[in-house]
Amino acid sequence: MKSARTFTSSLNGVTPASKAKYVPTSGTYPKGFAVSGIWVGIKASNTNKPDLALVTSDRPCSAAAVFTKNKFQAAPVTFSRKLLDAKANAGLRSVIVNSGCANAVTGQGGLEDAAQMAAITDERVGQTDSTLVMSTGVIGQRLPIKKIIDHIPVAYHKAGDSHKHWFDCARAICTTDTFAKLKSRTFSLPSSPGIEYRIAGMTKGAGMLAPNMATLLGIIATDAPIAPSIMTNVLRYAVDRSFNSITIDGDTSTNDTVALLANGAAGGTEVASEQSEDYRAFRGILTEFATDLAKFIVRDGEGATKFVTIRVADAATDESARAIARSIALSPLVKTALYGEDANWGRILCAAGYSLISAPGQPVNDVPEIVPERTNVSFIPADGSTELKLLVNGEPEAVNEKRASEILKATDLEILVRLGTGNKTAVHYTCDFSHEYVTINGDYRT
Repeated sequence: MKSARTFTSSLNGVTPASKAKYVPTSGTYPKGFAVSGIWVGIKASNTNKPDLALVTSDRPCSAAAVFTKNKFQAAPVTFSRKLLDAKANAGLRSVIVNSGCANAVTGQGGLEDAAQMAAITDERVGQTDSTLVMSTGVIGQRLPIKKIIDHIPVAYHKAGDSHKHWFDCARAICTTDTFAKLKSRTFSLPSSPGIEYRIAGMTKGAGMLAPNMATLLGIIATDAPIAPSIMTNVLRYAVDRSFNSITIDGDTSTNDTVALLANGAAGGTEVASEQSEDYRAFRGILTEFATDLAKFIVRDGEGATKFVTIRVADAATDESARAIARSIALSPLVKTALYGEDANWGRILCAAGYSLISAPGQPVNDVPEIVPERTNVSFIPADGSTELKLLVNGEPEAVNEKRASEILKATDLEILVRLGTGNKTAVHYTCDFSHEYVTINGDYRT
């Protein structure tokens, strides 16, 4: 019987030693953006952590956002979606974010609070209808709106472009996260090889996490010139392959939002056509960047001790590959077995088997999705050593339990399922379920 393991469950300013390697100590940030993260005390129990974040540009941006599919959508989601539609993704300047209260299921008053947050930010920036709003935290409670709007001018006054500014901003959007999730990099585009473009992003999320999207907030900013007309499609492509390919516990929140802002401050030729080489290059860069941010979330899953890659290969269709990978990633029985370091591969097979509408061996569009006699399951060690085969063409292997235990003790591992029905592959990232997950979520509201 394993003893319970404990973990830090709030961002108290001290990053757990095991997570320190994911926290940058410097960065290369996009031109024209200033950010801040300040303490307001939105949640009574928060006495020192920054909980109000501002990202603002010195010029109008192209912007887009992808939002939760939960039917109970928080006031900031409703507000921001309407603003982007009204502005046709052009002329945005800022994002204002609070943590500690989700402003979700708060009626007309909640919508008015979100609008006030945007309006006060707009006053500081000097441009109306230019601010997106995000909130995260407890559902069903009104914001302490006066506290927030009184502090927005402070957040604007303290905004800057240093690494510390970006790091404080990333901390301010966190809730049960144990480390601030921040990343930056440089890149170039084919039409302007001599120009150094920059992209920076932050995200939060540690639980209530499943695709469409996860319970997360994300803000990505770049100084590349991207036309408003292509922003939505390029962001959706990237999110579908990153934030929509991670799972902590299967819940989809009311507030999920990932926003992309591009101010063009670095100059160069505007990326305006989805048929252009620049578009394909930027889409690839954004997707890779978003995937790295999404992986941080999984590594910080509430109570998680393992980062697990679920790879489904040789599938008949993209859709079936993704459905099977997601089903395995969501399975509580798979996730608890991983925490217990138990090579219970039958749970993996079971989760694959119930993931699809069609019966095993029955074709969908004349293509079989799962054929048990062709199915293979393996553990892939993170150290690059030989895979451990558990099931080969539907026949169980004699599992080396000692070897399996060694693989499962590692922080990182991969579960590989080969279906033998085609050539499509999907990847999903997840973590294990521990005792601490229940502890964190048992008293989250209080």
